[in-house]
Amino acid sequence: MSTFTIAIHGGAGTILKSMLTPELEIRYNQGLQEALDAGYEVLKQQGTSLDAVVEAIKKLENNELFNAGRGAVFTNKGIHEMDACVMTGHDLDAGAVAGISNIKNPIELAKYVMLESGHVLLSGQGAKEFATSKGFEHIENDYFFNQYRHDQWVEIRDSESYQLDHKEDQLKGLHHEDKKFGTVGAVALDQHGHLAAGTSTGGMTNKRFGRIGDSPVPGAGTYANDRTCAISCTGHGEYFLRAVVAYDVSCLMEYKGLSLHEACAIVVQDKLVKLGGEGGLIAVDAMGNYDLCFNSEGMYRGIRTSEGINKVSIYKD
Repeated sequence: MSTFTIAIHGGAGTILKSMLTPELEIRYNQGLQEALDAGYEVLKQQGTSLDAVVEAIKKLENNELFNAGRGAVFTNKGIHEMDACVMTGHDLDAGAVAGISNIKNPIELAKYVMLESGHVLLSGQGAKEFATSKGFEHIENDYFFNQYRHDQWVEIRDSESYQLDHKEDQLKGLHHEDKKFGTVGAVALDQHGHLAAGTSTGGMTNKRFGRIGDSPVPGAGTYANDRTCAISCTGHGEYFLRAVVAYDVSCLMEYKGLSLHEACAIVVQDKLVKLGGEGGLIAVDAMGNYDLCFNSEGMYRGIRTSEGINKVSIYKD
């Protein structure tokens, strides 16, 4: 049996143990493990890294704890605009959607864009028309309604401010500024030696003007190349876009010969920090090595390998 690896994330940011009740911590860990297991099972059955990534992310999109799919935050107009991207490392093919509404699993639609549209990135109404043409079900807004996320939006909807994701301060009466970058993602190496990456997000609460972050942009929030690595990012998207974070990691490996760990550390702990960017990424290389790297207080994350490693984490180790 060839080596295979899958890593996932469910967002990064100010995530402190004091912010989560024991019950909520258990729910997050269970959600991460379910997603990890779904992707791992695909790889174990000799499925492709693409299918493993999509299956893992679908589990996270279906879990309202995470800011993607069902758990997507509200925009300034009180709706949900979701972004997603997949990329395969053997052919550098990619598919993405931005500003999509009423689709249960945007990551599945991104895969269809890659495989069947002839394009890389579709947005808004056009992406919805493509989804309809491919038989995707229109999901009513009620499915995406979450009272806590709605209340959070109501607090700031009449202002010009936005919120990176939900704050957990109501759980224990905390009132400090907590930033959480809500995105989900997965990266995988399959038994055929191929890499894939995927990322999905609901964006920022109260976002305006059709704002799009790094998640659906190949090279910024998502990237895969069999010669180097697969990357999925989570953080303040504007910085990740400007720093072309995912591709930067790959470039350091390809052109400077750095290891996966070395490349991730330079980009996340040095280059991003100097720019003012907070967040992290998950990565796996062509040999099955992995890195779960972040410069924030925490990152919902998990790793499972064919060599017996199986771990989910939230806080800094």
